[in-house]
Amino acid sequence: MADVLRAEIEKDLEEFKVPGVSWAVIDDGEIVDQGSAGVIEAGGDDPVTGDTLFQACSISKPVAVFALLQLVDQGLLDLDEDVNQRLTSWQIPSTGEWRPIVTLRQLASHSAGLTVPGFPGYRQGAELPTPVQILDGVRPSNTFGVHVDLVPGTQFRYSGGGTVVLQQLLEDVTGTPFRQLLRELVLEPLGMSSSDYAQPLPEELHHRAATAHDELGRPVPGRWHSYPELAAAGLWTTSNDLAAFAHGVRDAYLGAPGALISQERARDMLTPQITIADPWDAMEALGLGAFLGDGGRRFGHGGSNKGFKCYLVAYRDTGQGAAVMTNGDNGSYLVDRAIARIAESYGWEDYPLEVSDRSEVSDEELQSVAGTYRLGDGLSLKVTVADGGLEAVFGRQPALRFAARGDGRYAARWVASELRLTDGRLIFVQEGAEIECSRVG
Repeated sequence: MADVLRAEIEKDLEEFKVPGVSWAVIDDGEIVDQGSAGVIEAGGDDPVTGDTLFQACSISKPVAVFALLQLVDQGLLDLDEDVNQRLTSWQIPSTGEWRPIVTLRQLASHSAGLTVPGFPGYRQGAELPTPVQILDGVRPSNTFGVHVDLVPGTQFRYSGGGTVVLQQLLEDVTGTPFRQLLRELVLEPLGMSSSDYAQPLPEELHHRAATAHDELGRPVPGRWHSYPELAAAGLWTTSNDLAAFAHGVRDAYLGAPGALISQERARDMLTPQITIADPWDAMEALGLGAFLGDGGRRFGHGGSNKGFKCYLVAYRDTGQGAAVMTNGDNGSYLVDRAIARIAESYGWEDYPLEVSDRSEVSDEELQSVAGTYRLGDGLSLKVTVADGGLEAVFGRQPALRFAARGDGRYAARWVASELRLTDGRLIFVQEGAEIECSRVG
């Protein structure tokens, strides 16, 4: 099976313009296959190996929550306490005259109603903001401030901003820098010796790190972006270390001797806390830090930073699972295919084997969308073709990238918006509202 998997993955690397990949397969809680293919940087000769570091992207979140649950076990935190009672460096702000109560359970299950879904990162050499500057949305932060604009506990809304709140809370409560705290509580005890919440990555580790690449397989300037939003996106790791983390979660769920968190906390982690109206990756609910499928029997998390795409999935009962990490913006297609092949080969129960192919959009369609428009009552919109997708400038706003999703749909990278081409008409879609774009040039 290993040779077949490698051959198929190598084909996918070329098809999707992804330079490199690393994977680990687990069965009954043990790594039964591991491999790598491709190169650290396009045009180079240095191969990806099992020791190559990738950005774990949003898989940083469940690892951070695992540390949080240890502090709950120690009595330092309460899952259902108002986090503003424990935050000392920063407070979740009032919304007008209303001061919402947000709990750790809500932060860890993306049900706190908080803003800021994700982070674009910072180019090498750029000044990095502190967590408090990120939460306030002040320079040099490149995202808006974090605040509540939905009633907490009522629905799922993915919020990387909420995970930065969690990061600040852990530092405030323990008095320990987050990077050191996670090393002590999770990484070292689980044997994740190649893992580190290091942002920026120390120079002595640069030779082990994969370079990030865009949709066309071109290296990202500076090799990668840095993410001071450590708990949300800042972990550097390997596929083997992610498999070790999944094993650690399962050990705790089964009540194994020496597990890092109590069985009660592990069952909280793998029990649905909030359902997802529009399921992601065949996962229909959120536990604490982890996406859940089949009522919690399957758990995992995906990750997407600039130039890195990855996925970790595992079964709590059988100990089956896999971690796949790539260094290309098209890596999600490769990851989906690899996980589906692994699931079929190892007989994973009820894992969805159908995967979506990359949406190929003709130059003719892209050029038909390009032009100048009037949006609604008067905002100007200029659309140009860029790297197989669209770039849109709304009024005087900086340009936004929209990637093709098929069927005439183009999704924005950093905001919850779409452009849709329907019967020759361009429609802007946001928050359920559809606004027709009138062509003026």
